[in-house]
Amino acid sequence: MPPAPILDFAGHRFAALADRALFWPHHGALIVADLHLEKASWYAARGQPLPPYDSHDTLDRLARLAAETGARAIWCLGDSFHDQGAASRIVPAIAERLRGQAAATKLVWIAGNHDGLSGGAWGGEVADELAVDGIIFRHQCEAGETRPEISGHFHPKVRLTIRGRSVARACFAGDARRLILPAFGSLTGGLDAQHPAIAGNFSGGYRAMLVAQGRLLAFPCRGGAGDDATARRVAIGR
Repeated sequence: MPPAPILDFAGHRFAALADRALFWPHHGALIVADLHLEKASWYAARGQPLPPYDSHDTLDRLARLAAETGARAIWCLGDSFHDQGAASRIVPAIAERLRGQAAATKLVWIAGNHDGLSGGAWGGEVADELAVDGIIFRHQCEAGETRPEISGHFHPKVRLTIRGRSVARACFAGDARRLILPAFGSLTGGLDAQHPAIAGNFSGGYRAMLVAQGRLLAFPCRGGAGDDATARRVAIGR
């Protein structure tokens, strides 16, 4: 695996991976958010048939990153499944892949607002949040949190103009104290990194960051109190 750019956060060094993930070498931990497994089957159950391959593709990418980084643990920061009924729709092949991944690496599921996880899910561990070396890992950032925090939930993306064309790319959004991860799932949308629902989580300036050609590119964003009603709608609708 080619060297990944380093993202310094809260006095620790993480590798920012182009495939929308972090790797923490000190703990051998691959950190991802918002897998939204079984999203296609959720739509299919509601009369909108989509190709039923999103879970396989997401797990393919997760297994590849775990192998390339030599990860000893995978921390999934919530909304790993698209809805609370996803477990009843998972085909045996997907369930077996999850058990196999849990056997190969320590798999930790952080509870999100979509997934209805319970203890021992497919061989993994379930937790509301993690506290590791002074950093809090949870699904959605909390306004009153004073400790360094890494979370997901908002699916940040940045829109760029390249050769006259507008393109959107999943990105990290963060400042010195708070870092929001992009959605890892293969069938996930995104929210502009400067949307009030994201900007409202930062008291000052922050950066939208993405990995391109082995470099970590950063784009300045302005933080500040967002529209609370908008933030609530986004939180409910993700």
